[in-house]
Amino acid sequence: MKKYINKLLMILAGSTLFFASCTKEGVNVTYTSGQAPVLTASVSTTIPLTQASNNSTAVQFSWTNPDYVFSNGISSMNVTYNLQIDTLGANFTSPHMQTVQISPDLSTSFTVAAFNSLLANGLLLTYGATHNIQVRVVAFIAPYTSGSAAIEPLTSNVLSFKVTPFAPPPVVTPPSALYLVGGDPLLGSWSNNSPAPASQTFVQKSATDFQLVVQLSGGNPLDASANDQYLLVPVAGSWSHKYACNSTANQPFSGGTFGLDLSSNFPGPTAPGTYLIDVNFQTGIITVTKQ
Repeated sequence: MKKYINKLLMILAGSTLFFASCTKEGVNVTYTSGQAPVLTASVSTTIPLTQASNNSTAVQFSWTNPDYVFSNGISSMNVTYNLQIDTLGANFTSPHMQTVQISPDLSTSFTVAAFNSLLANGLLLTYGATHNIQVRVVAFIAPYTSGSAAIEPLTSNVLSFKVTPFAPPPVVTPPSALYLVGGDPLLGSWSNNSPAPASQTFVQKSATDFQLVVQLSGGNPLDASANDQYLLVPVAGSWSHKYACNSTANQPFSGGTFGLDLSSNFPGPTAPGTYLIDVNFQTGIITVTKQ
């Protein structure tokens, strides 16, 4: 009889634990509410950008916690914030809109150099021109759904600023003139004459950009004779300095990095034709495009 009672008690205890466990797992936590974050900035109407203050703080953005509330109380999960920066009028739909993701902090700051790069290289704003930009922050938390109800991201107010991005120092110091010399017979088979032929003289498009449209024979750029390789020189008739690449074999003909007095010739094209050679000293990139 005693054994029977003990067994019964064990069964009842197990059942209690089972039902308690089921009840706990069955609790349905639902999303209740949240507050759109309020965005503020350390500056009001203009974000000053000057090359002299590259390492200084340009702007700090801060925002309030959206306080996501669920049926079991305020969420303790980290909230992710997307700080979005776009041009005025694009309404945060521009293909060049910049998004900086922060979690779980309620603020972020940018140095002058970092914010200038974001505007010029990210938003593709023109150097030296004044632009109007807008900034907002979008808060979201995972999971995006609670039961059948979606947890929508919460979007802050929008702040507007004037900015004038500046051109950073060029990657390669630009010359006052630029000439093409090479092994191609159409280029004079490494003739470096002064004055240089007009067909081998680059046109300066800006302080840091040179372009030349030229006929090239094509061939094998890796041939030891170097008949299908070329260099750029800043002084016609002089070999004192040249613009070249690090490796003929590893440099695509279509373009890549270059520098002053590097060790290798640029590779020429395999196919004959007319080519546009663009030499950008601002970025240190040469681009070759068949016309």
